[in-house]
Amino acid sequence: MLYTIYEMQHAAFAPVRFWADQGQNWFRNPYNPLANTPYGKVAAASFDMVEQLTRRYGKPKFGLDETVVAGKTVPVTEEIVSRKPFGQLKHFKRQGSPADPRILVVAPMSGHFATLLRGTVEALLPDHNVYITDWRDARDIPVVDGSFTLDDYVAYIIDWLADLGPNTHILAVCQPSVPVYAAVSLMEAEEHPCTPPTMTLMGGPVDTRNSPTEVNTLATTRPLSWFEENVITTVPLPNAGFMRRVYPGFLQLAGFMTMNLGDHVDKHQELFEHLIVGDGESADKTKAFYEEYRSVADMTAEFYLQTIRVVFQDHLLPKGEWISNGQRVDPANIKTTAIMAVEGELDDISGLGQTKAALDISVNLAEDKKNYYVAEGVGHYGIFNGRKWRERIAPEVKAFIRKHDHTTKGK
Repeated sequence: MLYTIYEMQHAAFAPVRFWADQGQNWFRNPYNPLANTPYGKVAAASFDMVEQLTRRYGKPKFGLDETVVAGKTVPVTEEIVSRKPFGQLKHFKRQGSPADPRILVVAPMSGHFATLLRGTVEALLPDHNVYITDWRDARDIPVVDGSFTLDDYVAYIIDWLADLGPNTHILAVCQPSVPVYAAVSLMEAEEHPCTPPTMTLMGGPVDTRNSPTEVNTLATTRPLSWFEENVITTVPLPNAGFMRRVYPGFLQLAGFMTMNLGDHVDKHQELFEHLIVGDGESADKTKAFYEEYRSVADMTAEFYLQTIRVVFQDHLLPKGEWISNGQRVDPANIKTTAIMAVEGELDDISGLGQTKAALDISVNLAEDKKNYYVAEGVGHYGIFNGRKWRERIAPEVKAFIRKHDHTTKGK
């Protein structure tokens, strides 16, 4: 019922979006005598805001067409190297040295598309051969394709690392820190030849008992049944995933917006003012951010509920009690994969110490293979996107990877 109401609301706003689009075109038309008047500018900005707030945003494009390698601009092309029902493995193919470390960037399945990590990929491209997990929107996946759980997530990662071959580094942003750690632990246990030489975990909820945030508190103060009854719904027609049980992306977005509602109101007020005075550059930056931020995807109900239980309520990974795909995820298994934990000082999603826990529970990993970096003055989003990521954090991550890469080690 919840999803159906959402679809009906979207349909009901269709005429509003149409008139808002026509209105901004009319008041920005140079032949309109009101276009350059204070009234016309305010009207155009108002219509623009209405159109943005009522639009449904689809999956964005990465738009990374080129990068700079060794001081030379080279083209970048996207290619799909592996397809599975719930996601695909995307490669950003570019020219460069064959010795550049190969890295698998694992994007979160937490309501947004992999393009949320556009800035992450962009900063890595000059020095790495980059692949990324490109998860599908669950509402577009027919029920005949089966279910997808947190354990399936772990299996996908292992399969993709095997596809890419030995000496493939892995980097997880936020939520996938847990399944990535589990995948590496299971690969270490069986001495898998494609076990990654390094694992970089950024702002991830490895142990949410440390510095619990508002997100963590929500997950622990309600029983699992509450989430199943209140946030899980069924995909309606005409979506391809009709009858699939999901945690809708629009609910996830509403939760994130509510957490920092004041900041979002201020940003929209600034956007409105930029539109009125004709500051197109500043307005476009804010629009680009919110176009990405509002592009949301549904998660399967079974994945979401298992994540709540395993990660936030029972803390099975740090306790060493998680049984994934019939095998126990034992942190003591990790002996060869170097680990870097990156945290933001101001992270309000994964508090300080939650990602560092990956280093603490890896009791059999040598200390010279552990690296901990705290980004001062950086919140959750800034860990992997923006100027501070590019200038302060990315260089540390790149140096860590090259230090332990089997090809570039010692160079």
